[in-house]
Amino acid sequence: MGNPRPKPKRLADKLRSIRLGLGLSQTEMLRRLGLENSMHYSRISEYEQGTREPSLLTLLQYARSASVRMEDLVDDDVRLPANLPGEVKPPTLTRKPVQRKKT
Repeated sequence: MGNPRPKPKRLADKLRSIRLGLGLSQTEMLRRLGLENSMHYSRISEYEQGTREPSLLTLLQYARSASVRMEDLVDDDVRLPANLPGEVKPPTLTRKPVQRKKT
C-alpha cells in the first residue's frame, strides 16, 4: 500500500500543551474545537497520547483555538508560544454568496 506519510514526533505533546495551556479538560477542549457532536472526548486523549492522529480539519481547529499557525503544530522544530492563546489572528472568513436557481 505504499509508504505511510511521516508523522510529526512532537504533535501529541503540542496538542496536550494547547489544552493545558488553555486550562481546559478534554471535554471542554472537544467543545472548544466544535466537535462535541461528532466525536467522544476520549479521542482527545488518543491525540495526546499519539495513538491517533487528528484530521487536517481538526488540526486547523486546534490551531485556531490556540491562536497559533498550523505549521507551529506540525513542525517539530517550532515551539509553541509559552503563553496560550498565542497572537496569531485567524483570517477573516468570507463566504461566497449562495446562488439561487431561478424558477
